[in-house]
Amino acid sequence: MSVHTIDYVVIIGYFIGILLFGSYFGRYAKTTSDFFFGGRRFAWWLICISIVATGVGSHSFIKYSAKGFQHGFSSSMTYMNDWFFMPFFMFGWLAIIYFTRVRSIPEYFEHRFNRAARILATVMMLMYMVGYVAIGFLTLGVALYNILGLPLYPTIIFIAVISAIYMHYGGQTSVIFTDLLQGLILLFAGLLLFYLGVSYLGGFDVFWNLLPQTAKLPLADFNQPADFNFVGIFWQDGVAGSVGFLFLSQGLIMRFLACRSVNEGRKAAAFNVLVFLPISAVAVSNAGWIGKAISLAHPDIIPPDFAPNDILVKVTFLVAKPGVAGFIIAALSAALMSTIDTHINAAAAVFINDIYRPLKKRPISDKEDLRWARYVSVGATVVAVGLVPIFNSFKTIYEAHGWFHSTLMPPLVVAVFLGIFWRRFTPMAVVATFIGGGIMITLGQIFPELVKPFAHGIPADPGKPYIYIGALFNIVCCLAIGIIVTLFTKPKSKDKIEGLTVWTIQSARRKFKGGEPNDKPGKKPIVYWKTADLLDDIVRLSRTDLAKMNAEPGDLVYICDKRWWLGGLKSVHARIGEPHSNEGVVLMPERLIKSGLFVKGRRLYAEKEM
Repeated sequence: MSVHTIDYVVIIGYFIGILLFGSYFGRYAKTTSDFFFGGRRFAWWLICISIVATGVGSHSFIKYSAKGFQHGFSSSMTYMNDWFFMPFFMFGWLAIIYFTRVRSIPEYFEHRFNRAARILATVMMLMYMVGYVAIGFLTLGVALYNILGLPLYPTIIFIAVISAIYMHYGGQTSVIFTDLLQGLILLFAGLLLFYLGVSYLGGFDVFWNLLPQTAKLPLADFNQPADFNFVGIFWQDGVAGSVGFLFLSQGLIMRFLACRSVNEGRKAAAFNVLVFLPISAVAVSNAGWIGKAISLAHPDIIPPDFAPNDILVKVTFLVAKPGVAGFIIAALSAALMSTIDTHINAAAAVFINDIYRPLKKRPISDKEDLRWARYVSVGATVVAVGLVPIFNSFKTIYEAHGWFHSTLMPPLVVAVFLGIFWRRFTPMAVVATFIGGGIMITLGQIFPELVKPFAHGIPADPGKPYIYIGALFNIVCCLAIGIIVTLFTKPKSKDKIEGLTVWTIQSARRKFKGGEPNDKPGKKPIVYWKTADLLDDIVRLSRTDLAKMNAEPGDLVYICDKRWWLGGLKSVHARIGEPHSNEGVVLMPERLIKSGLFVKGRRLYAEKEM
């Protein structure tokens, strides 16, 4: 494959640029709240774009292009899965985790169930996040090996070092702003590749007419072939994968918890599903469609039996000019970095919140927490690199990812879904789901005959049978164990799970505020800040401004720099104190002024939260 000097320059320049860009935002990570949750201050549009970069990992480009080359448009069917479960997330799970102020998903399991559930969830969550990072390292390592001829493992180590450096210094704020840039780059690059591919073929009509009818279908065949079928992909991606990613990806949850409010998180989730997911499906799959069309028109250029995992790289260097090809590969790097930085940061959050803090007998300063969070980010990166050979043993990235989700996620998916939506679900039942479900999953791996009755006629793959439909067997086993044990054990009293289920979200809102929420609509007055000797989280506004806001002392308020394009970077949450008489002025303690990064003379707006 011909790689020009300009391609090397673009790829290396991208890595240097993203390192500097991400490290710059380390100045905003002064506490663990900043490091893990970005201070809970950001606007929906900023979070939405960064979610794109998190959800579309480097494995997405490789695996969906490969399936697009083999099966056509049905490669994108997994991107429809989030539509099914997004309402449960937006109006249930998101509100629960935001209002209860949990810092990690395992912490929710302790509040909802018991300490044992938290420990088991912690172990499984860490396995999930570090494994996800390992798949990302493998994907980009393989891609760069094919492009540049670089040795696989030294390349992976180099990528890991780059990721760890800016994560070490920046945390969640670096992740969000780096992913803002990366999300835009990867969508643009994916769509650019589609345009170049269609132009290479002679126009959209030529491209469309070259594809056989079977390649134009939106869904794969129901139960064949063994390595790609609708029913298997539905249970693996649609249930285990989508619920796992939406409800249990600590990295994604931390992204939503970085929103300034639950409503902003809902906006981000809705816009992502309705707008960005369809665009992402085209961006990550189209190289396979283009490759399929070229193989039919010019089998001497791309043979029909061309290796599917290599089709993205082949098409990129075939249809793009020097420099442009390097840019598209840099976008692939962006996808990888965006996925792994989120999960590395999330692994650090889980370790600090669910292992380090509970084990410490003495009080821990936030400064010490932050230092250890950065150490753990580096450690998680090292462990992920060590796991790469395990996933490298699969035939394709798609199979490795499918097996990973199908095997690891079902106990967590069943536990969190029943915990949120079934008040009677008991602590003993969730422990049994984790342990008993794990045992049944292991038996299904050892004895594939157990999975066969659930296979819907899918033929067994000689190498690793039932990679995808195994998710159905695993979910049914975990669900059966959870329900049966619940019916024979005692649930927690209603007062102990207030605010922890979808039926008690209003209680969670009252606890979040520390009183009855004020939902009366109001305006957002423009104010200037002045320093005052107040408690750390108290601000004082004028009676006139409070009247405009329809707010009262004790209500929660969000104060933000009026420049919308900052996305909430310069902002704080506070509680309203006693009013004063100077309209257009907000009195603030020094700590809040520093936390909000406010500049003297800059206009701010004040918005009542509840």
